[in-house]
Amino acid sequence: MPDTPSSGYTPRPTNQGSADGSLALITMYEISKILGSTLNLERSLRDVLNILSSYLQMRRGVVTLREDNGALEVVAVTGMSMRSAREGEAPFPLEAMNEVIGTAMPLIVYDMAGDDRFAPYAAQAYTVEDDIQSLIAVPLKTTGRPFGTLSIERHRDGSSRFQFEHDVRFLTMVGNLIGQTVALERKVAADRERLFLEKARLEKALPRPDPPLKGAVLENVVGGSEAMLRVSAQVRQVAPSRATVLLRGESGTGKELIARAIHYLSPRADKPFIKVNCAALTETLLESELFGHEKGAYTGATSERKGRFEMAHGGTLFLDEIGEISPYFQAKLLRVLQEGEFERVGGNRTLSVDVRLVTATNKDLEDAVIKGDFRADLYYRINVVPIFLPALRERREDVPLLARFFLDKFNEENGRTLRFAENALLVMGQCSFPGNVRELENCVYRAATLAQQDVIQDFGLSCRHDQCLSATLWRRQGSGASKAIGGLASAPVTEVEPPPQEPTLTWEPPPAPTPMPRQAAPDTIDDGPGEASDSEERARLIAAMEKAGWVQAKAARLLGMTPRQIGYALKKHDIPLKRL
Repeated sequence: MPDTPSSGYTPRPTNQGSADGSLALITMYEISKILGSTLNLERSLRDVLNILSSYLQMRRGVVTLREDNGALEVVAVTGMSMRSAREGEAPFPLEAMNEVIGTAMPLIVYDMAGDDRFAPYAAQAYTVEDDIQSLIAVPLKTTGRPFGTLSIERHRDGSSRFQFEHDVRFLTMVGNLIGQTVALERKVAADRERLFLEKARLEKALPRPDPPLKGAVLENVVGGSEAMLRVSAQVRQVAPSRATVLLRGESGTGKELIARAIHYLSPRADKPFIKVNCAALTETLLESELFGHEKGAYTGATSERKGRFEMAHGGTLFLDEIGEISPYFQAKLLRVLQEGEFERVGGNRTLSVDVRLVTATNKDLEDAVIKGDFRADLYYRINVVPIFLPALRERREDVPLLARFFLDKFNEENGRTLRFAENALLVMGQCSFPGNVRELENCVYRAATLAQQDVIQDFGLSCRHDQCLSATLWRRQGSGASKAIGGLASAPVTEVEPPPQEPTLTWEPPPAPTPMPRQAAPDTIDDGPGEASDSEERARLIAAMEKAGWVQAKAARLLGMTPRQIGYALKKHDIPLKRL
């Protein structure tokens, strides 16, 4: 029978083959181990082809799989690149592989150059000088229809085509292993996709909680940290009521900003918002500022003047630094908060006002109450709804947003187009900022003012030149101190070792030598101060040796010495040893 291409070859039993049974068994073992060792299908198939290239002496190998859209695609190759197999001048002939899938039968091509289906591919793959190249392709399947092919190309040695039978049978077994692996991988992928869809469906069906705090940040607040989101939620909840609010927090955390937000989110938004800094006025001036005065109440009071309580009637009065007022004024303020009534300075007419009070402090009011510096009844009156504002170090994720906000503000005020480099924002994000947002604003303005380029780098920040104002404050406060400076945080300060000092060269007279006591050398005997001592020592040694039968170890025990010391002493006193 002539050697012609066949697309439907049925192998029959034969004792011939291109490899013995032991080698085939080892090869199958290695292939099964590869297919079961990883979930990376393409990598596994490529490794399988590499093993087959050694076992079957093949030149090239190709694995094709049918995708979900029905198209057949090359997924693994050996002996050539994936790109050339898919998009080369003469790519691998997928039409012939579709025939293998359609018939579910192996395909043997004894001479690819003589087969129209493979001739262009063979001409591009092999030179004219190469021997005849053959191809064997088997379908990949499990229990259903085939969904891919495994093919090898190798040199044809001119033998009968029945010698291919062993290789066809072997490739069919390998193809079954590959088919099971591909089917399992696709089943796992389908189950995973189904689980994802089911999870998405259940999540959509479940009642969703309120939108995350991300969108609840107050309009006039910059930042999206969880700490500020909680504050924003508290403000939104408290603002509609008439309750007195006490804002707690370190200096520079934005207490006035939050007080304004409470006012503008309240029903009093169209009424006045009046603010007073209690720490900026003396007791007398503060009383006049809050309650007003009558004409002639004191020198310089040439006309009647309304106080801040009257000016805030129907609206909100913000008393900042409430912890700084004196005990005397605390009593007067308490009456206004309880009764809503007061008299102007120098007047006797009682006035009534409707004011929503918001106070703020950076002091420890509880400690002040215990010490008697702040009235307990006033403390309970203003501490109806406390809101604690976080320090900037507790919301570091807001530092870049705030820094860019202040830089944009600086650019608008000064007609600049500056921006921050990422390394500068990273450095600022690592700073503790004891002065909080106010300090950050000053830091940004200082860096922007001194910037010589449009991009502010990290070396343009004061802390990079040991000129950070906060660090200077904390160094002067002293290490180990816990009291805050001016309402700032008592942030820890990293101790910086001072630079090494040059040694000062001064001459001092050397101290007088101290006489050292005479010590016996190790393993020697203290000889004593004179010849009499030497003779006595010699006699004592001879007596001990005589008593010990001239055994040095025994003599040493009698004298409380070591054998080495005995030997040294015998040599020193020239005492000959006797052998008994």
